[in-house]
Amino acid sequence: MIRRLAVIGVGLIGGSLARALREAGEVREVVGCGRSRENLEKAMEHGVIDSCTHDISEAVKGADTVFLAIPLGAMKDAFAAMQGHLAPGTVITDGGSCKGSVVADARAVFGEMPAKLVPGHPIAGTERNGVEASFAALYRNRRVILTPMEETDPQAVARVRRMWEACGAEVSEMSVEHHDEVLAATSHLPHMLAFGLVDMLARMKENDEIFRYAAGGFRDFTRIASSNPVMWRDICVANGPALSRMLAAFADEMNGLAQTIAEGDEEHLLEVFSRAKVARDGFVDGLDDDSTT
Repeated sequence: MIRRLAVIGVGLIGGSLARALREAGEVREVVGCGRSRENLEKAMEHGVIDSCTHDISEAVKGADTVFLAIPLGAMKDAFAAMQGHLAPGTVITDGGSCKGSVVADARAVFGEMPAKLVPGHPIAGTERNGVEASFAALYRNRRVILTPMEETDPQAVARVRRMWEACGAEVSEMSVEHHDEVLAATSHLPHMLAFGLVDMLARMKENDEIFRYAAGGFRDFTRIASSNPVMWRDICVANGPALSRMLAAFADEMNGLAQTIAEGDEEHLLEVFSRAKVARDGFVDGLDDDSTT
């Protein structure tokens, strides 16, 4: 059991972790930390956390586990705020969607990769924000990726793995670099497409009519454009090299498709659509989750 869990950022991700661990009987006390007093008070009212503070250094005192559920752009300052206030055996982990920036920030603050820091990424979420959007089943049958470094203490990795498994998640490990490449393709790129499409249409003169007649497919595809703008800005900056390569490759693909349509090449269109359908159907058959991060 986790004796004292400090959740830095008590929103959908951090709040759902606290709820899941409580439901599983795997945590004794949860301290919440965040900037919004209203959100923290709601977390207290709903029994997600036991106590709260705006001060990270205060939140981590006495904690045996710290979970960072904050935008990637805030990670470095959070590490700096907790430096010197952590107990020797405290395990730190996070839920950031890009791991390279988390590792770089940790090294910049601590001067090395802390042995008790286990970078992680729960591939789960919704387009909603705040503690009121959190729920205990968010991680059930979802995937969590851990990206331990050579310096990472195996016992710390084991503790974080057990924490996520207690939430019902399937835990795997991979390198930081591989994680960021995979997520650029499977998560970050789709979000860019949704954000870009909605923004483009919103700037068109006839946007009222466009959105009025949007069908279910448009709503389904663009749902993730309702995700947290600050979080996604930080993800783009943090995973810029991998994501920009994926966007460039997709732009080439779209330019090729536009040319095929302009030429009226029915055979090639059918080939592309059929190939995509087979790949998508196979993907859905083997997948049980729907996430936005």
